[in-house]
Amino acid sequence: MDNVEGMQRPGTDRTKTDRIVVWTYTALIVAGLLAGCTVGPDFKAPAGPDTPAYTAIPLSTQTVSAATALGNAQHFKIGANVSAQWWRELGSSKLDALIEQAFQVSPTLASALATLRQAQEIYAAQEGAMMYPQVDAGFSAQRQRFNPIVLGQDGQAREFSLFNAGVNVNYQLDLAGGNRRALEALAAQTEYRHHELEGAQLTLAGNIVTAAITQARLAAQIQTTAAILRAQNEQLHITQERVRLGQGAPDEVLALQTQVEQTRAGLPVLRKQSQQNEHLLAALTGRAPGDGRLPVFTLEEFTLPSDLPLIVPSELVRRRPDILGAEALLHAANAEYGSAIAKLYPQLNLSADLATQTLVAGALFGPGSAIWNVLGQLTQPLFNPALPAEKRAALAAFDAAAANYQSVVLESLRNVADVLRALENDAQALAALAGADAAAQGSLQSVQRQYALGAASYVQQLIAQQAAQQTRINLIAAQAQRLVDSAALYQAMGGGVS
Repeated sequence: MDNVEGMQRPGTDRTKTDRIVVWTYTALIVAGLLAGCTVGPDFKAPAGPDTPAYTAIPLSTQTVSAATALGNAQHFKIGANVSAQWWRELGSSKLDALIEQAFQVSPTLASALATLRQAQEIYAAQEGAMMYPQVDAGFSAQRQRFNPIVLGQDGQAREFSLFNAGVNVNYQLDLAGGNRRALEALAAQTEYRHHELEGAQLTLAGNIVTAAITQARLAAQIQTTAAILRAQNEQLHITQERVRLGQGAPDEVLALQTQVEQTRAGLPVLRKQSQQNEHLLAALTGRAPGDGRLPVFTLEEFTLPSDLPLIVPSELVRRRPDILGAEALLHAANAEYGSAIAKLYPQLNLSADLATQTLVAGALFGPGSAIWNVLGQLTQPLFNPALPAEKRAALAAFDAAAANYQSVVLESLRNVADVLRALENDAQALAALAGADAAAQGSLQSVQRQYALGAASYVQQLIAQQAAQQTRINLIAAQAQRLVDSAALYQAMGGGVS
């Protein structure tokens, strides 16, 4: 009878093994059902600005026009969408090609894109570690010598081999939702990196546009200043001849020499600015300054957009990458606060091991070799001063993120307001300079007619030419500024959406 009771029925180990597997899966399912609570406040996007306008003084529906190139009136279209490739509105095919190429080779964009990929992979890694059971398989083999004497028993020492193969399952039950809050924070940080990439693209396009327009402006101003210098040199030469012939005073020569050298000194300054701007444009487009393959831009190839998009402040906060990035950081801080709160709640870890252990490798998966264990561990912090301090620190981080968000929104509103006023006032400045240029050209033509009739001297004609050219320098700067203002508005609106 004793032998009968000591025997095991066939399939007993397998039945126990199946039961363990069922218990393990049941525990995991129950864990998933119980882990429905998530502590901490749910994130709510901040409300948009309640101001309906960007400026205290109402904005005109259009700018003034000027009777000159790049002087057409610009109309503000409230609620209009911004093109994804907004720079094409400036009408330069060379600029379009340069920006598209820069997007492909810019190290700044490559860095932002790699940082985004890093954030995405960190999220994927943490999601796998936090939200799913961890299953590991193991195998071990050891040679062991056992001496009964150490246990106070008689007998000879024996040597034997021990083989073990098994599977271990671990799962942390997210009772308070701490893991989900941590993943929520990582997702928000990934979103921040995405908006950071969008902002880098917008900034790069805006900088290239500004550099291209600046190149065109400086080239025109250098050409005009050189024309002034030629006229002044010619006037100086004539005055020197008059003094030599006794028809002029030496003081006249000295005064003209002062003007000539002052004009001559301005040329290196303009050339330096142009060369430095070319270096900047090369770096922006992923080239070395000595590459020498940059296109040459002129103001004549640009078109001033007639219609400018203008979105209301409440919509602006949903479009600008810097505001959306600040909102994502605020979301991350909110989730990290919830994660800190969850650490104050009970933590439950489940684990199960199913293995076989034998003295002979060939019998590892035979009957009677199965071993198993199931463990559930529940812990509740009772006294841990660090956890409340972490919660307070997370709350302070949230307050800082909220203040940063408000600062970014205010700075964005100020940026738009500045650009709108610049568009309005620079258009008026161009109109005035266009009038001055027309008057200077009219005066030059009058002197040229008088000179042709013998009623004015050649020196008077040279003086009129210099005055007209000096006015033209200011006009060139104003024309370029209207293009820059237009690009700045596209950038202030957050760029386009594809």
